[in-house]
Amino acid sequence: MNEINNDIITYKEFGKCVKLTNDIVDVIITIDFGPRVIFYGFTGKQNEFCECPSVSKTVWDKEWKIRGGHRLWHSPEAFPRSYIPDNDPVEWKNVKDGIKIKQKVEVYSQVQKEIEIILSHDSSKVKIVHSLKNKNAWPIKIAAWALTLLAPGGKEIVPQSQRDTGLLSNRIVALWPYSRMDDPRIIWGNKYIILTHDPNMKQPFKFGIPNEAGWVAYFNHNNVFIKRYNHQMGAEYPDFGVSFETYTTDFMIEIESLSPFKILEPEDTITHVEEWELIKNVNMPSNNEEEIDKCVEKYLCSH
Repeated sequence: MNEINNDIITYKEFGKCVKLTNDIVDVIITIDFGPRVIFYGFTGKQNEFCECPSVSKTVWDKEWKIRGGHRLWHSPEAFPRSYIPDNDPVEWKNVKDGIKIKQKVEVYSQVQKEIEIILSHDSSKVKIVHSLKNKNAWPIKIAAWALTLLAPGGKEIVPQSQRDTGLLSNRIVALWPYSRMDDPRIIWGNKYIILTHDPNMKQPFKFGIPNEAGWVAYFNHNNVFIKRYNHQMGAEYPDFGVSFETYTTDFMIEIESLSPFKILEPEDTITHVEEWELIKNVNMPSNNEEEIDKCVEKYLCSH
């Protein structure tokens, strides 16, 4: 069983960070701002996450920076609530096989964000526990929203529902105003929705579905990144009832999972758990669904 090492480092322009490693994968978490996981990749190899320190948005008299990596928001999206800058240092502490990081209470929303990152001893798997606490004096209705920016150049595979519901519908798709159904990056397959990143297309595209299978795969760098979470059947989700959303533009693909809505009483907390896995030496499949089936059977069903 591999040791999990925990070191404080300075990572590029992202400042002071905590690096977790089991000599299989490295996970780098920022502590000068956040909560944010800025790096996930095989030890000594490239980052599977997108890094974009120069992209920003003005919020009041401050600057919200997208930065890249993995972050925690609360849904539904709204401006300025969703874009409250996370530029301040976070509290952090060691926990068994990982760390826990906590943001100061957001002054505007009175919500406090916390992420616990747990690294496996003997595999690439990482468990991410996201928490939102209501620090208001009254109840609020929100959902936890976990967003991961993936490096450009890859292909995303999203499973569709295969439930036989007879004469009733078994699938819905949420679309945003800027999303074109005939966007050349998207293929609406029979079993899968396939989204290919194109660095030459800046026009944004976003869709959401109730991802009943609870997984999504992103092929890049001859590896496959897998995000898993629990889709709760019958629960109320944001954006017309979707538990999964994905967004792309010229510099990244963003893969997002959501918890169901919850009414949080004062001091109450909502949690949302993801599991990540990274598998090496995996060729990017074509858009043929039989070929994708073989990848799913080999890399998702057997892990």
